Amino acid sequence: MAMTIAEKIFAAHSGKESVKPGDLIFAKLDRILGTDVTCSLSIKVFEEMGVEKVHNPDQLVLVNDHFVPAKDIKAAQLSKNMREFGQQQGVKNYFEVGRSGICHTVLPENGLAKPGDLIVGADSHTCTYGAVGAVASGIGSTDMAAAWAIGELWFRVPSTIRVEITGDLQEWVGAKDVILYIISQLGVEGAIYKILEFHGSTIENMSMDGRFTIANMAVEAGAKSGVIPADDTTLAFMDQVGVKDAQPIEADPDAEYEKIIEIDVSELKPQVAKPYLPSNAVDVDEVAGTRIDQVAIGSCTNGRIEDFEMAYRILKGKKIHPLVRVVIMPSSDKIYAELIDNGFAREFVAAGATIAPSTCGLCIGGHMGVLAEDEVGLYTTNRNFVGRNGHPSSQVFLSGPAVAAASAIAGEIVSPK
Repeated sequence: MAMTIAEKIFAAHSGKESVKPGDLIFAKLDRILGTDVTCSLSIKVFEEMGVEKVHNPDQLVLVNDHFVPAKDIKAAQLSKNMREFGQQQGVKNYFEVGRSGICHTVLPENGLAKPGDLIVGADSHTCTYGAVGAVASGIGSTDMAAAWAIGELWFRVPSTIRVEITGDLQEWVGAKDVILYIISQLGVEGAIYKILEFHGSTIENMSMDGRFTIANMAVEAGAKSGVIPADDTTLAFMDQVGVKDAQPIEADPDAEYEKIIEIDVSELKPQVAKPYLPSNAVDVDEVAGTRIDQVAIGSCTNGRIEDFEMAYRILKGKKIHPLVRVVIMPSSDKIYAELIDNGFAREFVAAGATIAPSTCGLCIGGHMGVLAEDEVGLYTTNRNFVGRNGHPSSQVFLSGPAVAAASAIAGEIVSPK
């Protein structure tokens, strides 16, 4: 039976020769991700189940990233709960503040996600690991406790939408603009409980940094996961992070898709998603002139070196508008160190930006950079829901790093051109 990439991965992990959309299966897991804000509830449920030991401590990856460094006593306690659980269970893949970063960058850069893997995590943007050719999906804290106990989880095999993206991107247009445009076409419910499988020359020519951005936001269209076929670019990245046995999985030529979407991005302009949905993406020109109070460049969506290089090219030698605050958020400590080594950090600070530790705090409006009443933010993050980033009356527009950096200088949303 012909299968898509996701169907092949689900079949392999459930011990079946083939699966089809709608099948209910139990599948073995390669990784189970927990963070400081999600583990405490899972630990409580795990203990209530009467289980003493996790099925396999090597499956678990525990990352401090949401409210770190701890913003208050409650946040400190959440980290302590996870830390002590990891020690009790013999979890080797535990990432502490200062030797960590945002989970969706930490796992790939430590070789903990590879082609063909089935990964779950108690964080909705776990789908990021689809960039390496894995199936990765967010789950709830209760499901995570069950996965810890038995090492597998049930799934209803999703149908797959194939997205063919072709065309050369214009200057200042990047992966974030591509995925914002796709989400605007699909809508936030256009791929609910489906797999988005990305193909085409644009993807093939895209760096891993760009692919992580694409996969990261698949969930914003409701997708269970976003999957990009592993190729030579993927394998080079795998080799770089110490994974020597990566085996790409390709969809069968006659695999059945729910539908096929074809998009030519040759004429695509920089995109900006208006409040309060990521699907509200329009050409930057349509919102040009919108006054902004704060700009955030980074996060698990656009917090990698390629993203910061684009911002650096615009900010170098210039000054941020005096009424605008700019927060730079590297998505891991390794990337933070690169910003220092290559001189980006110095230029950002000279321009008037502040550099935050590798944390999810600003993105979730819980730590370091909360917006006040009626303030307007321009963020390279992945969500702009009502009240997510601060006061319910605040507004957040989403963009790529080029638009964010240019707008920081202008004091209002502008095209990088």
